[in-house]
Amino acid sequence: MARKINFDPPTADASAQGAEVHEAAPQRSRPLLGLERPIKQSSALGAISQSLGGISEKVKRAEEIEQKLIEGQVIVELDPALIDDSFVPDRMEATKEQNLAFRELIREHGQNVPILVRPKPNGAERYEVAFGHRRLRAARELGIKVRAVVRSLTDEQLVIAQGQENSGRTDLTFIERARFAARLEDRKFSREIIMASLNVDKAALSRLIAIATRVPAPVIDAIGPAPAFGRVRWQELTDLLERDNNRARALEIVKVPTFRALDTDKRFETLADGLREKTSRARAETWAAKDGTHAAKVSRAGKKLTLIFDDRVAPRFGDFVRERLQVLYDEFKAADPPA
Repeated sequence: MARKINFDPPTADASAQGAEVHEAAPQRSRPLLGLERPIKQSSALGAISQSLGGISEKVKRAEEIEQKLIEGQVIVELDPALIDDSFVPDRMEATKEQNLAFRELIREHGQNVPILVRPKPNGAERYEVAFGHRRLRAARELGIKVRAVVRSLTDEQLVIAQGQENSGRTDLTFIERARFAARLEDRKFSREIIMASLNVDKAALSRLIAIATRVPAPVIDAIGPAPAFGRVRWQELTDLLERDNNRARALEIVKVPTFRALDTDKRFETLADGLREKTSRARAETWAAKDGTHAAKVSRAGKKLTLIFDDRVAPRFGDFVRERLQVLYDEFKAADPPA
């Protein structure tokens, strides 16, 4: 059973007023999310704000974006089995606890806001979700139909709707946004479209893509969304990975079962600490005897001190020290008794 939403569509006068605001700037008309508005070529942020009705309050952005996209449209109830996920994933897998909490919220209060889907381009009687992935998941798990608006969208319109809805909610983490941007570029979307999707400028987009492409994909997958860490910490991790042989080291660390058992933020910290400890090791210092013989090398990393003996320089000196370790230890204990 379908019912109509009674939203007032944007008027021609409103569109004209939006055009007059930027009359002095070079303009061109571009269909964005089905709304024809003039936009400035030089500002993706300005373009998206005009095309979405000049949204300024971040806390209301997602709801207003959703309303703009579904106004005047018919809400229908669809079998979740007929709906596929977006062809460009933006979220990493949520925890079981998060999924359960959201599912119970839908069970208790119902689905207040419809999702947005488009008919599959291949002509099959299936749909593809633009936004509302969590609501769709909850409906699948609850075994209920999902309330949806069906709208014909191009690939560009779909990814802009998807990215803008998530940006409005501010619940995508930095690395999720970075990976979403990189995936869109891999699919040959223009930088203009990607900037509009994520509501960022050219410099910010370059930083997002750089980090997503410089950190190995298996490392990002192993860490997860890491909501506590933003651009600065991910940039630090990227720099750590590019020192010495840290990429190989990172791939070893993330495979350890105890690492996988940690929560996502702790995984980020553990990997960064492990790489930082390795790269902070001081170069080995040569210890020279009074006769000038470079009899050993000493290196320290954190709380670890290492002695290296070279038999070519001082034959059997290392064995001599090893055999006297107990005597040396006893002398140490006698000179420096425990408190």
